Parts: sequence; C-alpha cells; structure tokens
Amino acid sequence: MPPKELLALRHELEALAIDFWHEVDRHDGRDAARFYVEDAVFETSIREYRGRNAIHGFYNRRQQRGPRLSLHVVQNFRIDVLAADRVHCEYIMSLYAADGEPVLPSRPAIMIAIADEVVRQQPDGSWLYESRRLKPLFRDDTPTTG
Repeated sequence: MPPKELLALRHELEALAIDFWHEVDRHDGRDAARFYVEDAVFETSIREYRGRNAIHGFYNRRQQRGPRLSLHVVQNFRIDVLAADRVHCEYIMSLYAADGEPVLPSRPAIMIAIADEVVRQQPDGSWLYESRRLKPLFRDDTPTTG
C-alpha cells in the first residue's frame, strides 16, 4: 500500500478507536456494540465476551452499576494491513476511571494497557471490530468494569 494511503487508513482507524471510546466515556457504552461485527470478541482485563449481544450485555451491566466517570486515552496508534479488508491495530490505552459524578479527585491512570484489535471492512466501506483485547501493563487497585 502506498505511504499516503497507509497514513490515511491509519488515521481513519485511529478515529474509529477514538469514536468508540468516546461512546463509552460519554454515553456509558449504550451504543458501543454497534462498533462490532456480529461474532466479535471483546476481551477486557478480566474476562472475554463473545458476540455483539454479550458485548451489549457488558455495557448494560456497566450502566446499571450507577454513575461512573471514565476517560480512555488512545496513544501510539499503529496498524498492520492483514488483507484488503482486515487490519490489525495496536495502541496504548490509558484508563482514568472512578465511580461517581464529576468532579472527582484527580489520580493517575488506573490501568495502562495495550489495545490489540482487528477491524474488518464492511461492504459499505465502514470498519467494524472483529476483536479487541486489552492487555494490562500497569494497574492499580481501583476496580474496572470488566
């Protein structure tokens, strides 16, 4: 793939990741499952969810816990084209989160992880997640919603 096309694809997929985490942070993931293919795999730092319905259930349970403030920060985004319609994405995801309403006390990230994803291009040209795995590198004792 020519360098300019590769850069444009990386930018498009980084924007997809940012839009996904924005949905989680601003809307508690109410619509997060729409970012995944039907048979997707989502692996948190605690357990794995298979299928769009299971992923939707995870975010429903997250909402039922009550108010939670989170910020998922995406950094060092990289891609590797696997096929014309599949791309591997990897980046550092820093999670700042706590239960409650803003303004909360400022603390360091509760988790810094490698996000390992595969996206699949759909017939309409859009991209959906085939898999997302979060591999923690650093964690504190603050509970996540995994």
